[in-house]
Amino acid sequence: MEPKFWQERWARNQIGFHLPDVNPYLQRHWPKLSLPDGAKVLVPLCGKSLDLIWLASLGYRVLGVELSQQAVESFFSEQSLTPHIRQQGAFKVYTSGLIEVWCGDFFALDADAVSDCTALYDRAALIALPPLMRAQYVEHLNRLLRPGCKGLLITLDYDQSQKAGPPFAVSNDEVRVLLAAYWGLEVLEEQDILGVSWKFVQDGVRRLDERVYQLIMR
Repeated sequence: MEPKFWQERWARNQIGFHLPDVNPYLQRHWPKLSLPDGAKVLVPLCGKSLDLIWLASLGYRVLGVELSQQAVESFFSEQSLTPHIRQQGAFKVYTSGLIEVWCGDFFALDADAVSDCTALYDRAALIALPPLMRAQYVEHLNRLLRPGCKGLLITLDYDQSQKAGPPFAVSNDEVRVLLAAYWGLEVLEEQDILGVSWKFVQDGVRRLDERVYQLIMR
């Protein structure tokens, strides 16, 4: 998907993917990673997620990456934060306290930028990308991060023929094909959320499974 697609979604406020609260899966399962105090967390395609605030409130350093400048500026404005802004290569970097958000194309990120990231949190990145880009995204993660990195991945799984993405359906089998060569995987939670997802019901989707994976890079 081209950057223009996401820029237009933000410009039109078509951001149904944005959650107005901290993700409950994150709150439930993040402690299981047993990360050291002050660990740095990479959050790809972070939008203006309140999950960044929650992670920072626990003392973690957060490095979000987001394509839309509107999303980044909305995040800091809505949280009443005044960021320091600097240019770092192709990215405009916004920093406030323990949170920094790199505004630009995730695929332009290099390993030096995330060299001290020892954790990963992906709620909205993998499922935002069509199949070919999902493979490219995982390959890029594998180049950026180092063995021992721990994380959480949250996916949606449904019959893609019943509804076009995004968010895209990513099956358990696909997750394992994409990640198993470099990452240890464990499903921590799985539930059918169709009953609380009226847009999917309206579009004729008959099953909507959400899965939470614990990851560790080999």
